[in-house]
Amino acid sequence: MGIYVNPGSTAFEMSRFSEIYTDKSMLIAKVNAVYRTEKRFLCVSRPRRFGKSMAANMLAAYYSCGCDSAYLFSGLAIEKDASYQKHLNRHQVIRLDIQKFLFQKSHTGIFIRKIQDMVIKELNKEFGNCFEEDPYGLPGVLEQIYANTGKGFVFIIDEWDCVFRVAKEQKEIQKEYLDFLRGLFKGRDYVELAYMTGILPIKKYGEHSAVNIFRESSMLDPGSLAGDFGFTDCEVMALCQEYGVDYDSTRKWYDGYFSGDIHIYNPMAVTELMERGDFQSYWAGTETYEALKVYIDMNFDGLKEAVVKMLGNAGCEIDPASFQNDMTTFRTRDDVLTLLVHLGYLTYDKKTGSVFIPNQEIALEFLRAVKTGGWDGLVQALGRSEALLSYTWALDGKSVAQEIAAIHNETASILKYHDENSLACTVLVAYYSARIYYMNPVMELPSGKGFADVVYLPKRNVEKPALLIELKWKKTAEGALAQIKDRGYASWLEGYTGDILLIGISYDEKKGHACKVEKHVIKNL
Repeated sequence: MGIYVNPGSTAFEMSRFSEIYTDKSMLIAKVNAVYRTEKRFLCVSRPRRFGKSMAANMLAAYYSCGCDSAYLFSGLAIEKDASYQKHLNRHQVIRLDIQKFLFQKSHTGIFIRKIQDMVIKELNKEFGNCFEEDPYGLPGVLEQIYANTGKGFVFIIDEWDCVFRVAKEQKEIQKEYLDFLRGLFKGRDYVELAYMTGILPIKKYGEHSAVNIFRESSMLDPGSLAGDFGFTDCEVMALCQEYGVDYDSTRKWYDGYFSGDIHIYNPMAVTELMERGDFQSYWAGTETYEALKVYIDMNFDGLKEAVVKMLGNAGCEIDPASFQNDMTTFRTRDDVLTLLVHLGYLTYDKKTGSVFIPNQEIALEFLRAVKTGGWDGLVQALGRSEALLSYTWALDGKSVAQEIAAIHNETASILKYHDENSLACTVLVAYYSARIYYMNPVMELPSGKGFADVVYLPKRNVEKPALLIELKWKKTAEGALAQIKDRGYASWLEGYTGDILLIGISYDEKKGHACKVEKHVIKNL
């Protein structure tokens, strides 16, 4: 048993016998399915604390011939899979955690050599009579071992992308590292399986990745591994029942990450909640979260408007294709927002191509980030939201208009009024408190002759009226209200039996803001 070559199972054992352990062992069956095939190169990228290292430890314990780990899998789902016994503790494994070689910037010039030296040193104990020192380093040694013994290797690499976070600006070091990975894996018969995890997908250079042999599972496109990282809804529901924690509150605080068609929760946050019983942000203070303000303050057209819109619970369409999979190359606001998806600040809905702030935990992190310079007035504007919502429910259009005017003034440095879209952003800020009572707002959903600009539908078991909001630029609030009626927007809600409020909001540079609110009731059918 070695540190890097044929490691033991201690790391997985600590997870397996922790108070809270969720069975993710069927990941093994999916990985077994690609063993020694053209698809044997896998890269999984997820945010911090999503179970990547635990999964890597599990795979190392399962494959490594340096231990007997059957007792760790006793009672787990994988034990019943047909491929289980075929690979259990039968493979030569090389297990690397890149962060252990690169835990400070001064290591950037030597870490690749150190990786090779340490692994070759352990290989020498196992296969010393099968190879000679090779000028091509580790790949050359592994080629000799394979040629002389016929034994290949399973590679499990955690924190593969560490260099892109520790040495953000050192492009030559990054390229040298990618070249090392390519030389280690591409076209090598000794690779039985290569499994890598990190926060970022594999770095792109030009149009193609320098390590283009890997199939990727990311926050943008998780593929078949959607439910293997993070806690699923069913898993969280079971934990809530076991620990006596309110499930609906847990969903509000920690649900919201889309992984294909599956809703995913941050495992660390849920585990901390179960053990402490206290709803709060458990990601605060982690390395990536300290950088949130740096990214949302970047000077790209439309970035701040997008953040404001998402703080109001709305989605924002993006095109992630140009993102270069690093933390420094940004050309558009979409590149910044795509990075925030990979870091876990945002979630991506592939069906709509939109990003959202996933839950209350992350919303608090955004609010902390905007409390200081560059976002003047936004926090004060959000603070007005509860009063504005009360005025809306009371059909007090005059007071609603006054609050929206104040919010407009407080956010003028962020939201420069140019069109109806800017007015929509202001309205989303104004109704920020609606997130407590309503589902995410529906923006411009087409129906028949059209649909109101913003629609809020109450959450289940919340007795509040639905809100249909029509916005008018340089026109009247009465005209906005008339459009809702004339075009029958409320007909879209025929299946909804509660009260509906029709809200017309207008803005004119000379006349200012105006609002009209009326009640429209759909009778039970």
